[in-house]
Amino acid sequence: MYRAMIAKNATALDEVLDDSFVLVHMTGMRQDKATFIGAVADGTLNYYTCQDDDIHVDVSDGAATLTGKSRVNAAVFGGGRHTWRLEQDMRLTKRDDVWRISFSRATTY
Repeated sequence: MYRAMIAKNATALDEVLDDSFVLVHMTGMRQDKATFIGAVADGTLNYYTCQDDDIHVDVSDGAATLTGKSRVNAAVFGGGRHTWRLEQDMRLTKRDDVWRISFSRATTY
């Protein structure tokens, strides 16, 4: 997901995000899939680098949770470029043997 965000690759984001995808930003703002992809594509959300510190995945019966801690360098919503320590708590759904992200909540750590 982060590679696609950094590259502003809307096609790749569309492929890894489930149609039901919702992102909850660290501010509490919620974005559905189309709104999130649009904000990445139009430069409202600019991601430059992501360095993962820890990733933990649990899989059970066609569903998975992923908790990832990463240092993300970004400039979002017109603000300056900054590096945040972000934890993404994600839910993934497996459909037709393909895992897609259906939910992500960003918080700081």
